Amino acid sequence: MLQATALLEAASSGQAHFAEVVESLSTRGWCEIPDFLSRAEWQPMAVEANLMYANGGFRMAGVGHGTGMRIRPEIRSDRVRWIDPLEPSLLQQAWLERIEALRLAINAGLMAGLFDYEGHFALYPPGCFYRRHLDRFSDVSYRTVTCILYLNDDWKPEDGGELRMYLPGEAGKESYVDIQPTGGKAVFFMSGDFEHMVMPSRRKRLSLTGWFCKRR
Repeated sequence: MLQATALLEAASSGQAHFAEVVESLSTRGWCEIPDFLSRAEWQPMAVEANLMYANGGFRMAGVGHGTGMRIRPEIRSDRVRWIDPLEPSLLQQAWLERIEALRLAINAGLMAGLFDYEGHFALYPPGCFYRRHLDRFSDVSYRTVTCILYLNDDWKPEDGGELRMYLPGEAGKESYVDIQPTGGKAVFFMSGDFEHMVMPSRRKRLSLTGWFCKRR
């Protein structure tokens, strides 16, 4: 209870990175913030998510949306648990408070018209991955800004599991950047502009992945 209360207080005061997110989305479409949450803020969320996983609270992730969703482990092999916005845990509520404040900041700075947020925990057991893809496609065109928070303790380069983001360049040339999924780090990017993938992970990898959405 004390941890959750501390997180709720941080949601109203810990907005130091919001201006950086807004500026980066405006100028280059993405940003990486190593210390978006402190260890005291993110680690209890990781403990809670791992407990839910141990109790069978995650399911295999699918490819596609709605009636078109299929389980395709050759494309995507992670497990997910969606956050219920009507019945979040205290720790999840703290995150929703923080992310709501960021949504309002992005709308104020970019006139983005973001209406709400949806998100899930994503857990990759060792050997799992997610091949190159785009978050925004025909049946989820309302997804506008992707938000990823990493929940991994003591992550090392040899653990793999990088987020590989493909960056468009001039004359059709592209490059990429590999982002380590270190605990407390957040990544934000325009959902329809950046293809990306999760490289094979050599240890259990946990994140809280979500999207700011326009009205459906």
